Amino acid sequence: MTKQRFENFVHGIFLLLGLITVACVLLITVYLVISGIPAIGKIGLIPFLFGTTWASTAAQPAYGILPFILTSIYGTAGAILVGVPVGFFTAVYLAKAAPARVKSLMEGAVSLLAGIPSVVYGLVGMMVLVPGIRVLFGVPDGASLLAAIIVLAIMILPSIVKVSLTALEAVPQEYEDASLALGATPVETWFRVSVPAAKSGIAAAVVLGVGRAIGETMAVMMVAGNAANMPSIFQSVRFLTTAVSSEMAYAPVGSLQREALFSIALVLYLFIMLCNAALNFFLKREKEG
Repeated sequence: MTKQRFENFVHGIFLLLGLITVACVLLITVYLVISGIPAIGKIGLIPFLFGTTWASTAAQPAYGILPFILTSIYGTAGAILVGVPVGFFTAVYLAKAAPARVKSLMEGAVSLLAGIPSVVYGLVGMMVLVPGIRVLFGVPDGASLLAAIIVLAIMILPSIVKVSLTALEAVPQEYEDASLALGATPVETWFRVSVPAAKSGIAAAVVLGVGRAIGETMAVMMVAGNAANMPSIFQSVRFLTTAVSSEMAYAPVGSLQREALFSIALVLYLFIMLCNAALNFFLKREKEG
């Protein structure tokens, strides 16, 4: 009887913690909706989402965030295209082919990357990457979308490598032994047996990478130039996250500018939810298939 009571107590604690998590998400959602809807109502949904000019402090202010939306999409997609293959193949190598000493060293390096603050990534990017892009490509300013993509790709590597590595190491050894016994080479076994068996964990790693890339602010602000331009690979740009952080400190309370910044935060929140929902939908459909 005592054991049953203890099990019920633990179950209640877990249920309470889960409800607290859901409540936090609901509170954030309600707050962003309440704070962000007024500005959209005043500006208009179409001019706000599809306007190409952001001039919140001009004599005739304009609040179009299409450049921020496209920049966030291009920057996140570029970081994923660069970071996911590198992180995935690194995880496969560490899980299946790396000697124990090399694996230990590289895992330590990946953990170190995960612990570096965002501002340090931004500082190194600003001092090394931005001047390098300027010299290498002969552009007036190296602070650009390309610099942001490279920094984001490096920043998402730890999440992708560590989660993918854990998923690959969890695949039962019997799967690989059976494949090898049927005549498959080790490389064929890795990519045709181990990787498919660990695909849910690898997909979770990609989801974490997407979330990190979309939500990053400080490092992106330091290397992207933070100018409200339409996205171009060698041009200074501003992301949704940096648009909010760069103006919130001096936006007057109760002003349309401040309300518009909350509206940007609402769009960013919905954008992240849409990405997660889409990824989960495709993963679930693939799993059912």
